[in-house]
Amino acid sequence: MRSSALQRRDAAVGYTMVAPAVLGSIAFVVAPLVAVLWYSLHEWNVLANTFTFSGGENYERMLTDQGLHDSLLASLWFSVGLVVLNITLALLLAVLLNQKLPGMTTFRTFFFSPVVVSLVAWTIVWSFLLQADGGINGFLAMLGIDGPNWLRGETTAMVSVIVVQVFKNVGLNMILFLAALQGVPQDVQEAARIDGAGAWRRFRSITLPLISPTVLLVSILTIVGSLEVFAQIAVLTGGGPGSSTTVLVYYLYQQAFRFNDFGYASAISVLLFIIVLALTLVQWQTRKRWVFHEV
Repeated sequence: MRSSALQRRDAAVGYTMVAPAVLGSIAFVVAPLVAVLWYSLHEWNVLANTFTFSGGENYERMLTDQGLHDSLLASLWFSVGLVVLNITLALLLAVLLNQKLPGMTTFRTFFFSPVVVSLVAWTIVWSFLLQADGGINGFLAMLGIDGPNWLRGETTAMVSVIVVQVFKNVGLNMILFLAALQGVPQDVQEAARIDGAGAWRRFRSITLPLISPTVLLVSILTIVGSLEVFAQIAVLTGGGPGSSTTVLVYYLYQQAFRFNDFGYASAISVLLFIIVLALTLVQWQTRKRWVFHEV
């Protein structure tokens, strides 16, 4: 009897501890997802005060919506550029910081400080720097180079948005990689060095496999973050020039708050959720092939 009472008490304490997280997830994750799915099945115009059931018409519309197709392509280019540049630069910086050279504390602070700066303030500063008569072109002019108006060319606008986002968040990934690098056993590195392995061979065959769980974490966070970019696009380019930087989230915003088509915007939200979920599941399922502790 005493054992049964203790078990019930332990169960009650456990349920009490997890209840806030479970209730919060239901209220702020599950319920909104169900609501968005329900809205996506309706034609909802706030200004006209209409809310009529339309079935799958919003999803059929997505198949022929050229604007949506362009936004998916823009999101693809943005995500590929951001993921490759961010992860590569973060890993290089972490390797450099791990050398424990003089001035590394200042160097680390310099690259991490943008992480804690207001996103909008950071983006506004860069919008001035990237103008035709801004600071970047002023610096290039000192070198005898005539720089473009970075935010008015289709290619340069996308590159500019990617670079701004990379420098904003690379410090966070750098710290994650640095923590992983400091956990690599030095005796293994020393044994490989004695056996004649060079620096690149040790990094490729020892360091990289041992920090692969962190690479997985950083990859998931960076890919999901790249698909949710909004403020940088809104402040820097407004989706232009043309639709070259109109990524999926910004296109969703336009449909909902510029054209007041909340039903179609909800359908796009469902599509975004499916894309993020699919990419996360693919990375999670393929982890067994390349993540060290999963092999």
